[in-house]
Amino acid sequence: MKNKTIILFGLLMSSLFAFSQEPKKLSLKDVVELATTKSNQANLATVKTQTAEAEVIQAKNKQYPNLSLSGQYQRITQPNISSPVLFQGSVSGESFGNINQILLGNANASIPLFNGLKINQNIKAHENLLQAEIAQENQTKENLANYAIALYFNIYKTQQTLTILNDNLKSAQQRVTDFKNMEDNGLLAHNDLLKAQLQASNIELSIEKSKKDINVLNYKLASILNLDENTSFDIVKEDIELLNVVQTSNSSIERSDLSALNHQFEASKNQIKIAQGNYFPTVNLIGGYVAADIHNFLTVTNAMNFGVGVSYDLSGIFKNNAEVKIAKSKSEEVKFSTSILEKQINEEVKNAEENYLLAQKQFNVYQKAAEQSDENYRIVKDKYDNGLSSTNDLLEANAEQIQASINKTISQADILQKYYELQYAKGTLIKTIN
Repeated sequence: MKNKTIILFGLLMSSLFAFSQEPKKLSLKDVVELATTKSNQANLATVKTQTAEAEVIQAKNKQYPNLSLSGQYQRITQPNISSPVLFQGSVSGESFGNINQILLGNANASIPLFNGLKINQNIKAHENLLQAEIAQENQTKENLANYAIALYFNIYKTQQTLTILNDNLKSAQQRVTDFKNMEDNGLLAHNDLLKAQLQASNIELSIEKSKKDINVLNYKLASILNLDENTSFDIVKEDIELLNVVQTSNSSIERSDLSALNHQFEASKNQIKIAQGNYFPTVNLIGGYVAADIHNFLTVTNAMNFGVGVSYDLSGIFKNNAEVKIAKSKSEEVKFSTSILEKQINEEVKNAEENYLLAQKQFNVYQKAAEQSDENYRIVKDKYDNGLSSTNDLLEANAEQIQASINKTISQADILQKYYELQYAKGTLIKTIN
């Protein structure tokens, strides 16, 4: 009974392990969705945008009145009181009864009327920075989508390469078996058998390398998608083998990183106006209310006050020149950075367009090469079977056939991958996927 329990437990654990290792099937759209919503980088970009939103609210709060309330309760000893208005000379607190406590209350309000338009410009600056952060968040998601798509395609290409290698390994191993029999019957030189064995060993090494590459790619994709690090992926072939995209897209450039710099430039112009606002005085509407109660001596109520407060930092007129120069210099920095990025984007788009066109041409060439290599191997094999071709010719033709098949498979996937890279260069990758 105990042995049966152990066996059942072992079978259960094996089933659970096999289930946990089952590849996760994700479409290309699923991968992009997870990369742009679940990855740590995407979450960080979202938090930065939320911070920028809070800073806009903080900037707007500065245009509202400042209100403050204060109160005090104090115990005091018997005071000596002197007042030329209330009485002559100095008297003791005992003359008025027991003066031993003071109650004070105070309320103040200040409303900004004019401060060199700094509050208004500060709000606009933070609104522009918010838009820049939103654009940067979008660019971060574009980067993540591009990275995840590259991993997705590379997994597919490596898996297809592995399939081709496994199929050819069977043929190579069968050839080794056939050659061994021929050697045993004195029909083949031992050197030719060694060449066949070497080719089989090379294919085995390529298979192990492909397995390693798949494991690394699976790990990277699982990491960016915030999935279990041991997750393996089952690629949806229909998402990869789409060949009806054969024309370059005419979509306009919508790069979010360029948009972010444009908004930063607008914010830098606001910062210049903020610095220039320090040349002007600050005017506030002020008001207050005071209440006091000195026990057994004095009570003050309804003591309200209001007026206008003006402050002007005269020394700041001279000191502020440096602040204005710094703000203008930073604005120029952003302006030149924007110009540099525009040229860089144009270069990236041009390069991506050429790579996309090249991928289409390469597929046509590799497709013909695969057909030619198949025919070449058939001819060489026929000659070899008839003693008209050497073992070297046969193995070389087989190696060329394997490589041509791999090149065709990879180049087929490259067409769509290069198309997506073109959309990424234009800033429309996520839009295209969706």
